Amino acid sequence: MAEDPENGPGITVTEIAGRRRASSGARFEPAVGYSRAVRSGPFITVSGTVGLNADGSYPATIGEQARRALAIIRAAIEALGGGMEDVVRTRIFVTDIAAFDEVGRAHGEVFRDIRPATSMVEVSRLVDGALIEIEADAIVA
Repeated sequence: MAEDPENGPGITVTEIAGRRRASSGARFEPAVGYSRAVRSGPFITVSGTVGLNADGSYPATIGEQARRALAIIRAAIEALGGGMEDVVRTRIFVTDIAAFDEVGRAHGEVFRDIRPATSMVEVSRLVDGALIEIEADAIVA
């Protein structure tokens, strides 16, 4: 899927059974059978999102991966008619909880004034060697 250098990843939106689905073109979406994000009524739920670059590589640091994942999340939410100000919950999975400060800074850059509920959990590993995965839930007024 093409990437817009200013606005981040390209997102495709489809509708089925009254639900709008956003796809970022990740190879796992059709293979596993999930959408990057789904909107049903005012609710947008974003699947676990890693900070994979358009070329298939990962940024070098966990902070850069967090920023990239948040850019993908933003693109999916916006494609479904929401905005980051609508996010009410994030869940952050990291492979090293010692990186809490670096991840927190990246999250704070986006959510400092929005302040959704959140949690950060250390896991033993993530898909393809990612260092972080982020989920988000939004309610569009």
